[in-house]
Amino acid sequence: MELPEEPLPEERQVRTLDARTLRGIAHPLRMQLLYALRQRGPATASMLAERLGESSGATSYHLRQLAAHGFVEDAPERGKGRERWWQAVDQGVYFDANLLKDGDPTVRGAADMYLHEVATTHTRELSTWLGTRDDWSEDWYRASDMSDWTLRLTSGQARELTEKMHDLLESYRPLAGAEDDPDAEQVRIHTHAFPVRQDRTETHP
Repeated sequence: MELPEEPLPEERQVRTLDARTLRGIAHPLRMQLLYALRQRGPATASMLAERLGESSGATSYHLRQLAAHGFVEDAPERGKGRERWWQAVDQGVYFDANLLKDGDPTVRGAADMYLHEVATTHTRELSTWLGTRDDWSEDWYRASDMSDWTLRLTSGQARELTEKMHDLLESYRPLAGAEDDPDAEQVRIHTHAFPVRQDRTETHP
């Protein structure tokens, strides 16, 4: 998603979603807009429309909705022309699994839509990498990874595992290459952990 990348703040700001803010963000285009602003920095509705293949009217409307829920704001250092510049307020969100069990069916529906859109984004990003990997150096091709494991764990062990993975990833933030480091690139890392039911009647050779 184009535009020159802006440096991220030294301290990563993450917002916890509640029922109200979930309803404000649970829309495919809004999630794409917010992702674009987080990854590439401030932009106008027209820039985002061109990048995402949408009309500027649609991007402008959904940016205003994101602003109403506190996800985006004006970019004061850019807003000197005729068109309004937007920037992301936070650099990530925390999804509370309790939202999936909320008593309000509209909240549960928004939670389900949000998670499916996250999964769609992950699939799209991986497909983009597979389609463009020849554009990268051999070093980056060898540094990439696409692996999976199946472990037999309790829910507590699975949660401990994911927390340790998150802690390990966060420990690399202070090591991140500077903006002017020619060898550093943005690297996307997806983590998925979920139970699967094994057919107990299944026989193995």
